[in-house]
Order: sequence, then C-alpha cells, then structure tokens
Amino acid sequence: MRRLLGFILLAGMAQTVGAQRLLNLDSCRAMALRNNKQMSISRVKQEIAANVRKSARTKYLPHISALGGYEYTSKEVSILNDDQKEALNSLGSNLKNGILSSVGPYAQILPAALQQRLGTDLTNLASFLDLSGQNIMNAFRTDTRNLWAGAILLTQPVFMGGAIVAMNKLADAGEELAANSAEAKRQATLYHIDQAYWQVVSLRHKQKLAQGYLDLVKKLDGDVQKMIKEGVATRSDGLSVSVKVNEAEMAMLKVSDGLTLSKMLLCQLCGIPVDEQIVLAEEETDNLETVEVTPQADFQQAVENRPELKMLQNMVDMGKQTTNILKAGNLPQVLLTGGYMVSNPNVFNGFEKKFAGVWNVGVLVRVPIWNWGDVAYKVRAAKGATTIATLQKEEAREKIELQVNQSAFQVSEANKKLEMAKASIERANENLRTANLGFSEGVISSTTVMEAQTAWLQAQSQKIDAEIDVKLSQVNLQKALGTLR
Repeated sequence: MRRLLGFILLAGMAQTVGAQRLLNLDSCRAMALRNNKQMSISRVKQEIAANVRKSARTKYLPHISALGGYEYTSKEVSILNDDQKEALNSLGSNLKNGILSSVGPYAQILPAALQQRLGTDLTNLASFLDLSGQNIMNAFRTDTRNLWAGAILLTQPVFMGGAIVAMNKLADAGEELAANSAEAKRQATLYHIDQAYWQVVSLRHKQKLAQGYLDLVKKLDGDVQKMIKEGVATRSDGLSVSVKVNEAEMAMLKVSDGLTLSKMLLCQLCGIPVDEQIVLAEEETDNLETVEVTPQADFQQAVENRPELKMLQNMVDMGKQTTNILKAGNLPQVLLTGGYMVSNPNVFNGFEKKFAGVWNVGVLVRVPIWNWGDVAYKVRAAKGATTIATLQKEEAREKIELQVNQSAFQVSEANKKLEMAKASIERANENLRTANLGFSEGVISSTTVMEAQTAWLQAQSQKIDAEIDVKLSQVNLQKALGTLR
C-alpha cells in the first residue's frame, strides 16, 4: 500500500516550471506505460484472449438453432401410379361393366320394368363409385410442389473425444500468453524509458561539465593573452590555448546537440510533444544519488519471473493441447439431439395443407473408421511444433542464465568503477588547484595547466559515466531477473 501511494505521488510530480515541465523517473514511467502503443495493443490482445476463453467455455453448453425454408418443385410426389389413378377414376364404370357382363344373360328373363330399374340403379351406383374413386385419388395427392419446413434444434455434446476439454485448456493458455506478453511489453517499456531518462541526465551533466571546462580554458586563454602583452608568454603559448578553447566549444556543441536529441526521444517515449521543453529532477544535482546494491545472480528467481520463459511455456502447453484436439479426430463423438419440426404440407394426419409438427429426441454417434492417416499426420506435425517450442524454452533458459550472471558482474564492476572515479576526482581537483596556483606564481607553464585541466575534465566525465553505469547496470539486473517494476 505504501509503495502504491508513493507511486501515485511520484507520478503526479510532473508539473510545469515556467515554460518547462519538471519530470522525474516515476512520472516518465507512468506516462510511458499510459501512452505506449504496444502496451495498448497488449491490452487489446488480453481482451481478445479473454473472449476466446469465454467462447471455449460455451462448447460445454447445449446450443439451440432455428431452421426454416421453402422449396418449389416441378412435380409433386405421387403415392399412386397412373394405372391406379385410372382405376380409381373409373371405379363405378368398371364395376357396372363387370356386373352387366356377369348378370346380363340372366337379366333377360326379368320383366322389362325390373330390367329398366336395374339399369338405372347400376348407372347411379357407377356414378357414385366414380365420384368416390375420384375423391380417394384426390385424397392421395401430396401436393408437395410448394413445401414449407422449419425446425428448432438442440444439440448437447456428451463426449467429443476430449476435444472440448483440450480446447478450453488451449484458450486458458492463450489468455496466460497474452498476459505474459503484456508483462514483457511493460518491462521492455520501463527498460527503454530508464535508458532514455539516464541518457538525458548523463548528457545534461556532461553539458555542465563541458561548460565548466570551457570557462576554465577561456580564463586560461585570457590570462595567457595578458601574459603575451606583458612579454612573459609567447604567441605559441597563446595559440595552443586558443586551440583548446575551440576544442572545448566544439565539445560543448556536440553534447548540447546530443542532449536535445535525447530529450526528443524521451518525450516520444512518454507520449508528449517532442518539442516540449522538459527538465528532469536529477539534471541539476551535483552528484547522482546511487544506492549500492549487492548483486545476486539468482537464476531461479529469473525463471519464476521472466515473462519470456512463461510465454515459451505457454507455447509448449498450447502445442500439447493442439495435439489433444487433433487426436480427438480419431475418437468417437456422442451428442444428444432434440427439437421440434414443422412442415406444410404435413403427413401427420394424412396429407394436409397446413403447418403441423412433432417433437423429437435422439442420440447421434460418430465413429471414425478410415481417413488415410490424415489425423495421424497432423498429430505428428503438432508434436513436432511442441518439440520446437520446448527446445526454444531450454535455449532461452540458458541465455537468461548467462544474462543474469553477466548483469550481476556488471553491477559489481560499475560499483568498483564509481569508487575509482571518486578517487580520481579528488586527485584531479588537487592537481588542477596546484597547477593553477603554480601558473599564477609563474612557476608552471600554460601547457601544464592545460594538461591538468584535461585530466580534470576526464576524471569528471568518468565519474558521470560511472554514476550512470551504476544506475543502468542495476536496471539491467532487474530486467534480467524479471523484477523490473
């Protein structure tokens, strides 16, 4: 909680001082994390992975779908053939002719009135039967040229060969991969912002150093010019000092240009206009505050924290689950089905020209029998990809172990160099003081003073480099251990 509160307070330290904005390392980090495009992309990728995981969870649940359609055909389905239709259409006439052919000879012995009555009755019966046959034939018509159909279908997976379980594990690994990728981008962003920040601080201190050196050689140049006028120094001495003044001015110009470009890079990383005037909190300090850290090459800590290793492990897990999904292609699959179907015309009460439906429940089983080894080849390919990911992870572990040990060594060396630089500063300051004193007394030449000034400049520059190296080596160690926060 204290660290979070401190981060919030430090992030709010960015403020405008006159026409310049004052920034410290934490405020630069906060702005970089907030405005970095790669971080924004990583957040979107995490949202995508979360939605893919949620989608995979739905595969366990029943799915309901609705179907509907219309079809027109040039012919209708006919249950009766043409002969049967003709027989039904002439049912009465055929029966009348059969009766007459059978009883005709016997009807001649009947009275005329009875014969007439029999003929009339047979004619009426034939007409009735013909009409009934026609009705029966019409009743057998399906009228399927215009067919309407619809259905509501429910499917519930029961066993899919382990494909759904593997798919969900694959989605979980994908979500973890997106989170680890975001962490890797976050650490990379912090690493780059730290590098740019301390680069600006280093150049600003070197700019002040260059200005101090320029002032020294200008003062020396003025003294030598006075001595030339008094005849105690030669023109050659004056030219030598003038050359040093020109060199100091050129160095001042170079470091000023480098500082301007470095501030542009820092502004771009922070997401602020590159031409905005900024001042860093450590720019005006005489000595950079360095905390000596005892380096510990804890490789196990790096294994637990480095997002790169976690990402490679995610790739291995995803490869295994992809293999399981492919293996499911050779296993039986069982689904429960249910639904309601309607059609027009329907056959649930004869052939009716109206919508009617029926409920249904069933079990669907799919058993692969032969696929020419297609699934086996895909499984082998997936296993090969998993093997590659495993080897890449092992290679990354070896490189990270080397990186951790190198970073720990660099921290130790940076601490030693800083102590040596501080000792050199004391000797250079004393050397410059005695040289100036001797020059003012006339016992030391201007060449000796310039040598002392050059040694002082070199010692001061080495001290600045050593302080920055301490900062950057500690950042490198944190990056190698995966603890950059």
